[in-house]
This record gives sequence, structure tokens and C-alpha cells, in this order.
Amino acid sequence: MFDHLEIRVLPPEPRFAAQLRFWVNGEDVIERAVAKGGRGPFAADVLPAGRPSLLRATGEARRLELGEPDCTGGCCGFLSVVVRRFEDIVQWSDWEVPHASASPAELHFDASQYDAEVARAEAARWWQVAE
Repeated sequence: MFDHLEIRVLPPEPRFAAQLRFWVNGEDVIERAVAKGGRGPFAADVLPAGRPSLLRATGEARRLELGEPDCTGGCCGFLSVVVRRFEDIVQWSDWEVPHASASPAELHFDASQYDAEVARAEAARWWQVAE
């Protein structure tokens, strides 16, 4: 059975620009993995206009930052995961978690569902500030 990914963009706040949250099987990955709360990466950094996002999975493994604690990643570390595609499967593994946080389990996504969710997040640019 595959895990189910949903990517949500939170609206900008006075303190932060629009940020991403990752929901897997109905649970917020950042909230679950980062002790005492945290924030996701800024949407503009992960979903750049006119380029494929950093969330795209390829056959080459690479580390992706998914969040950080409220005190900042420079203080307690970042929540990150290695993303890699194996034919029809996208794997999230080798988690690094901020200090005193529990490491999530390895996750496996159906590649077509994963690609569709990333494409949806890339296309939905309502959060982008007009320049």
C-alpha cells in the first residue's frame, strides 16, 4: 500500500511569506516530526516560477528540506528527507530531524500520484505576490 501525499500552501502571514506544508496519509509531516511546532519551507523557494520544483523526484537521490522548528533550523536543525524515484515509486527516506524530534518512517508514494500532486502545487500560484 502506498502513502498519499498532499501539498498545501499556507497564506502569507505578517512574520512569514507563504509556506508549504506536507500532509501524508492525512497528517501534517512537519507538525508530527518537529517538536514544539515549526514551519515549512517558503513556497517561492521550493516552487519557483518557470522552473520545475525541487519536489520533483528523479532517479538521483537528493536531500530536500521540508521544514524547521520555530526557533529556526540554524539553531536546532532542519527537517529533511532524501527523495528518490525507483521506476513507479517515489521514496522519502533517511530523515534528518531537528533536535529532540522523532524521525518519521520511510514513505513510498505511487509515482503518478506524487507527480500529479507536485504538478498541482506548481500550477496553483495564488500565493505569489504580483511584482
